[in-house]
Amino acid sequence: MTIAYPSRGLAAFALATLPLAVISHTAQAQNASDDGDDTPQRLNPLVVTAALAPRTSDESLSSVTLLEEATLRRQDPTSITDLLRGQPGVDVTSNGSFGKSSSVYIRGTGNEATTLLIDGIRLRSATAGGSAWSYLDPRMFERAEIVRGPRGSLYGADAMGGVVQLFTPEGGGEPAPRISLGGGSFDTQRYSASLSGAEGGTRYHFAASRFDTDGQPVRRGGDDMGYDNTSALARMSHTLDSGAELGVLALRARGTTEYDKSGSLATTDYVQQVAGIYGELPITGNWRSRLTLSEARDESVNHAEDSIFDTQTRTARWENTLSAGAHELVIGAEYMNDSVAGSITGSEPFGGPYDIEDRDNKAVFSQALLDFSPLAVQASLRYDDNEAFGEEVTGSLALGYDLDAHHTLRTSYGTAFKAPTFNDLYWPFEDYGVFGSYQGNPDLKAETSQALELGVRGQYQDWFWDLSVYQTDIEDMITTETINGDSRPININEARIRGAELSIGTEINDWTLATALTYTDPENRQTGNRLQRRAGQSLRFDVDRKLGEWSLGGSWIAQNHRYDDAANQNRLGGFGLLNLRAGWQFAPLWSARLTVENALDKEYTTAKFFDGDDYINAGRSAFLSVHFGQ
Repeated sequence: MTIAYPSRGLAAFALATLPLAVISHTAQAQNASDDGDDTPQRLNPLVVTAALAPRTSDESLSSVTLLEEATLRRQDPTSITDLLRGQPGVDVTSNGSFGKSSSVYIRGTGNEATTLLIDGIRLRSATAGGSAWSYLDPRMFERAEIVRGPRGSLYGADAMGGVVQLFTPEGGGEPAPRISLGGGSFDTQRYSASLSGAEGGTRYHFAASRFDTDGQPVRRGGDDMGYDNTSALARMSHTLDSGAELGVLALRARGTTEYDKSGSLATTDYVQQVAGIYGELPITGNWRSRLTLSEARDESVNHAEDSIFDTQTRTARWENTLSAGAHELVIGAEYMNDSVAGSITGSEPFGGPYDIEDRDNKAVFSQALLDFSPLAVQASLRYDDNEAFGEEVTGSLALGYDLDAHHTLRTSYGTAFKAPTFNDLYWPFEDYGVFGSYQGNPDLKAETSQALELGVRGQYQDWFWDLSVYQTDIEDMITTETINGDSRPININEARIRGAELSIGTEINDWTLATALTYTDPENRQTGNRLQRRAGQSLRFDVDRKLGEWSLGGSWIAQNHRYDDAANQNRLGGFGLLNLRAGWQFAPLWSARLTVENALDKEYTTAKFFDGDDYINAGRSAFLSVHFGQ
């Protein structure tokens, strides 16, 4: 199958003109709504990640996508990256399917420049920098928020491209059990069970899941590469008569993934874990204070390399929210400690522990949310003092203006920084034979960025559209320099990323549709080449239809080519994926769901091995599951 992609100019023009065409076809519907229809607007949900406070999508003054519980249940993805792929401004690469290393790029920035939060707790590897997206079971989560654009002034280091926050269920109501059993291609088995409810002022949710698959080869002619994941979640909270609230969260995923090492099968055991406790107190009628203590762990044992990576991030975060009418002020402080004690990079004589095994980061931050309707202003400022690389100040300013009851114009400017990882700074000298050697660089500086965005949103009773254009300039970008076979990370002068995003969604009668178009031009200003492994154009179209007790749906995801290397010599072709799904409510509380991923059996790759072979992803695969519960 061959896919033709338009030129960059044509794609940009299409993104710019499509909303105008849509507006002209819906003027009559807008006028009808203006005549006094006060029905609450759907498709304009509350989000909390963009501004540290609940705001509807248009009030957030940001480019944000919410993937709610109904979406997660309909699509029933086998991995978080399947859910994120092709969303506005989001690109995903992977070294094969089912628990293989994956990267998430938001607005062309690196995987390490995307912050992952689980119920407000940051989860990442302090050694590699990025998050282990492929080790998280989607069935543990209720919804996801994707915020595009810098959020360094709210969340600190690494929120340069954006933030993805996954939310676990809070629980509530009468005790409600839910059980799911299923399996499918590649001898895959999936099981999950949960219990949610509330008693008095106490809410609870407990869940467990198991995923096990033989997998498929990640190299042509190779062996099957299996993967298993066992996850458990516990979340409880209690609200006192005074309005104070106490809560606790614990999520742990562990298992084994197999991978291809120079044509041979190798294994890695992993653990992903977050745990936290919080207390929130209403000090006065317009002042609430919240303290959160948390720990996140990213652990892996690579048996082929004799390496152990055990990274822990302990955080204390104090937020105070003060309100005055329609205005809010958030003031807070954060202490974070990263530790890699016990990590071993490989076998002697070249491997070993890191020279420095922990570092502290102290920060204070503030944000003002001001509503002078029809004008809204959001301003934030943060100061970080990091033990490893010094001080950083980040800030943002966003302005929004309601053109009328349905259209909001917004513009924003923000700065952010990405911290060099322990691997960047302290990786011991290691000889890889024919592949050369590598060593960390303790003189690295943090990457810094400046981003400017202009957006407009149309919000109606049954549908919305959102268009944004942006430019991000990155200084001191960290990349790898190789001289005579010896490699080390260095800072390059500058990278520039320009892009445009368009999202459209509607819920009308029994139809649910969503469209996302993304244009990205990520350029290394020193060489003029495209940043590696980023696609320039992508399209995602989701459609679902409810037919009584049945539901049918599908997703079409198309992306153009990308380059696996910084020199832009190794081109990876574009591809189109079709995923299909069907559901049947065959009895009260009982349902069945069938999903067919990559229904056209497209062979596609988004990354290459060191030796130049393609990492291939799974072909056509089908999964059938039976569910009990609400």
